[in-house]
Amino acid sequence: MKEIIAASATAIAKAIRDREVSSQDVVNACLARVREVNPVLNAVVQEVADTAREQARAADTALARGEALGPLHGVPMTIKDTLETAGVVCTGGTLGRSAFVPKDDAVAVARLRAAGAILIGKTNVPELALAPETDNKIYGRTNNPYDLSCSPGGSSGGEASIIASGWSPLGLGSDCGGSIRAPAHFCGIAGIKPTAGRVPRTGHFPPVAGLTNRLWHVGPLSRFVEDLVLSLRIISGVDGRDPVIVPMSLGDPRSVSLKDLRVAFYTDNGILSPTPETGEVVTKVVGLLSDAGAHVEEAHPDCIGETYELWWGLSSADRGAGVESILKAAGTADVDRYMKRFQEAQRAAPVMSLADFGALIVKWDSFCAAMTRFMENFEAIICPALAFPAQHHGFILEKDKDLAFSYCFTYNLTGWPAAVVRGGASPEGLPIGVQVVARPWREDVALAVAQHVETNLGGWQAPPL
Repeated sequence: MKEIIAASATAIAKAIRDREVSSQDVVNACLARVREVNPVLNAVVQEVADTAREQARAADTALARGEALGPLHGVPMTIKDTLETAGVVCTGGTLGRSAFVPKDDAVAVARLRAAGAILIGKTNVPELALAPETDNKIYGRTNNPYDLSCSPGGSSGGEASIIASGWSPLGLGSDCGGSIRAPAHFCGIAGIKPTAGRVPRTGHFPPVAGLTNRLWHVGPLSRFVEDLVLSLRIISGVDGRDPVIVPMSLGDPRSVSLKDLRVAFYTDNGILSPTPETGEVVTKVVGLLSDAGAHVEEAHPDCIGETYELWWGLSSADRGAGVESILKAAGTADVDRYMKRFQEAQRAAPVMSLADFGALIVKWDSFCAAMTRFMENFEAIICPALAFPAQHHGFILEKDKDLAFSYCFTYNLTGWPAAVVRGGASPEGLPIGVQVVARPWREDVALAVAQHVETNLGGWQAPPL
């Protein structure tokens, strides 16, 4: 069974449909695997074993009757602990919600369940999903499967860690400043932040609203790009509750011709230079695309140097009032060290007048306009996911380490789709991902390029656990 649980969710679903393996076998194998790896990873914080086994039996019985529940019939999945799951504790990493049990699923979770997927566990997050280090006062720290002394990233760090380890083939994360892409990069798996307005955030905690609404996205993570393609089609579309979701069609990556693409690339955004190996991975990927016939050009938008200042300006414009109100509503009086650091930084931000705030929004719009003008000449951008591979625990407390995430911040500001796929490794054996960005609503382009990278460079490699 080790072979089947290391397969893609797409392959597992086919094997179940073809009666080569039962859903019960797959679910039980995944649950056995978590007992092997979770004691050292601390990635899964709520195991849903009994319910999962019951649902797997029901899936097998339905298939025996000739009924199929959907494209993920009987396939196990995990869900980041910021997305609500009916009947299963959802903490968002904050003490005030340590026993909170939602009555309903988040919309994206419900859609995966309706497609036949079976929840087997919830995965760890930093408090309120507001740190790139997955640690909190309820569950503690999550480790990177490639080096336990390193972070898996955040805020979808638990999700990336357990998927990379072969326990869960598919999961959901959320991304406000790289929280899908950074963990995918740190843990050597695939993930995509879809276009803003593609996937409903309904049922996400903390609630997605207010000034940073446009920065937040929900998207899938997996070991294989084909699973991002499958799951994104399932979770996309208007839900009648998230007011910014657009009924936009989703293209098929198989219809994308790489030789027709115009691709820009850069290895340095001018904010924090990457490690040499990170730049080499980008260059290697660009060479692959050139060999496939794509027209590649080293270029970047002049405005990307403004990324960090603009993203942080939006995140701290209220000087922490929003975060404070969420913590108060949750009943949290004691926060962890990463949240303390975040709040201290917010409170230290300059006081904004109404005119200052208006100017900030104008600057954001101007940034997006400049980025859009740049993209008139290209269908895709290849760049680092982060400036460095996985770092030791606590790295984010060090001066300027947060600048590394500016490579992700740029595309939260624009709302464009951005995928990450493993392209190589550091001298220490830590995964290095590459970021593939496309025009708005062209997830098919980002995923087609990511699939080409995975096919030619090997993609996910099993960690030494």
